Amino acid sequence: MVSSRAQRERPSVAHSTARFGGLTLIEVLVVIGIVAILGLMAVPALQEKLVRDQVIAAVSLADVAKPPIAAAWAGTQTFPADNAAAGLPVSDKIVSNYISSVAISSGAIDMTFGNSASAALKGKILTIRPAVVTDAPIVPPTWLCGHASTPAKMVPIGVDRTDIPAAFLPLNCRAG
Repeated sequence: MVSSRAQRERPSVAHSTARFGGLTLIEVLVVIGIVAILGLMAVPALQEKLVRDQVIAAVSLADVAKPPIAAAWAGTQTFPADNAAAGLPVSDKIVSNYISSVAISSGAIDMTFGNSASAALKGKILTIRPAVVTDAPIVPPTWLCGHASTPAKMVPIGVDRTDIPAAFLPLNCRAG
């Protein structure tokens, strides 16, 4: 027969202190909090990328206006003052998903964002300007996007009206 002292020292199955695997409510809440913080940090970066992608997609619409502007420079060493002088439709007829108008202003191409562009871009302007070597008209214009630096020995034409925040501009459209 087992002594009562031996029974007291040996744990019974009913009073086992074995721990079950799993997470407590506090641990689950901490994990959810960490995931939420990481998500909140990623959202602004993702939004900037989406807006920047819209700017990149919209830049190709300037290709409609570049040939007549370059042809005017090659032929007369001057730049068209407006859409009519460039032989283009009125500004609000040159549109795309993200652009509501394309206007020529002394050789510069001013693209106004609208239509289905992000709210951060609506009403903002991106300017694409020609840069030329003034005493060598045979050299075709180089196109400057936004605040891009002018190459050495070239002169930018027109006014840069770009008012899009630098964070939303592609690298080739930023100053530097």
